[in-house]
Amino acid sequence: MTAELVGRVALVTGAARVGQIGHAVAAALGAAGARLILADRSPEVLDERLHEFAAARVEAAAAPGDLTDPRVARAAVGFAEARFGGLDIVVNVAGGLTSHGAFEATEPAVLERELQINLRTVYCVCQAAVPSLRRRGGGVIVNFASIAVLHPQANLAAYTAAKGGVAALTRALARELRDDKIRVNALAPESVRTAANVQSMGTTARFVEIADLVRTVCWLVSDAAAALTGQVLPLTAVAS
Repeated sequence: MTAELVGRVALVTGAARVGQIGHAVAAALGAAGARLILADRSPEVLDERLHEFAAARVEAAAAPGDLTDPRVARAAVGFAEARFGGLDIVVNVAGGLTSHGAFEATEPAVLERELQINLRTVYCVCQAAVPSLRRRGGGVIVNFASIAVLHPQANLAAYTAAKGGVAALTRALARELRDDKIRVNALAPESVRTAANVQSMGTTARFVEIADLVRTVCWLVSDAAAALTGQVLPLTAVAS
């Protein structure tokens, strides 16, 4: 991968676990020359990632904590500014599917959990990041929605509502921040090939490959996508 992100600083959430989307995105951005702020809940696992990236000669720092807390999100952004002088890129990967079941049997507490994990995290990180991006003269935010937003499925009402919020927030921020030269887009992938998804869905299921997803993120944060904002882009699985 070419070093087209040299000099840029990227905050990636959900970046601690090897084999998951956030880690793969962070690795690709680092390989392209970005300096990284890795955000996740687990300080111990983040320390492992720092050793890994240091061995790969990628500048990285860790910002552990619960990003549903706006104070933690602001601290992560503040750390990026203190350590690397600013922030140019935000990739909001943290989140995930935590519930599955018939709508009538889904308690409001389940919806609250999905909203916390999938929407509140994105909201808090974006809100913390915008002033920093503005100070840099612009930047890029990539959020993660879900294909369920564009093609709803049964028994995923709470998750779909939360990810629908991410898609709506993406479009709203793109409109609000366009004069600040801050681009905001979202990806809406089908199920991604991770170890956890293969274990739960089986090896014959259709998956979006992590490598394809990562290439799309790298394109969205690059100057090649400078004209694109306010889009929710579907990523479709291919037959295995």
